[in-house]
Amino acid sequence: MIDAILASPFFGLVLTCAAWYVGLWVQKKTGLVLCNPLVISAALIILLLLVMDIPYESYALGGDFLIMMQTPVTVMLALNVYRQRKLLGEYFLPVVAGCLAGSLASVASVLLLCRLMGLDGTISASLLPKSVTTAIAIAVSESLGGIPGLTVTAVLIAGVLGAMFAPAFAKLFHITDPVAEGTAIGACSHGLGTAKAIEIGKLQAAMSSIAICLCGIITSMLALFL
Repeated sequence: MIDAILASPFFGLVLTCAAWYVGLWVQKKTGLVLCNPLVISAALIILLLLVMDIPYESYALGGDFLIMMQTPVTVMLALNVYRQRKLLGEYFLPVVAGCLAGSLASVASVLLLCRLMGLDGTISASLLPKSVTTAIAIAVSESLGGIPGLTVTAVLIAGVLGAMFAPAFAKLFHITDPVAEGTAIGACSHGLGTAKAIEIGKLQAAMSSIAICLCGIITSMLALFL
């Protein structure tokens, strides 16, 4: 019976959906940034596979179906830009300049730190797209020969840290313009940061959403030259 369940693609799909639901429930109950559904669901899945001694290959039979959805999800990000086209038109130059600066700073800092620490090219490629949304980050990492699992971990860490400290940095550097604040949050901490931007204000949320898409495009283009 158990072998039949593990051999079914539905095992990975159901487990992923159930873990995600638990993550959402925990986040709603606690309201803590650290209790992100993505982090919680990943931890629950890993814990269950380890405790039950279930091979990753059994989970991947269904889990890999979700990976197939990354391409259409990435394309759907363009919908955010379309919905906020009026705002983007109004603040076009500052937003594009901010996203370009953020993407360059992210890529340059990763390359510099990896070189200083003597890390090989595979690790550098995996960490390079840490500040863009997961779907784009994995595509960029794979194109450069990186490790997708390590890339996802880096993206999660960047997102959680950005969501936690973005408001504090805005106060520290006296950033009061909602456009600048939202763009900075989206540029450095993608979707997880945008969730925090929604709590701060509507304009910050809109600009952060735009920044996610623009930084993903810019980072993908920069990867072509690396």
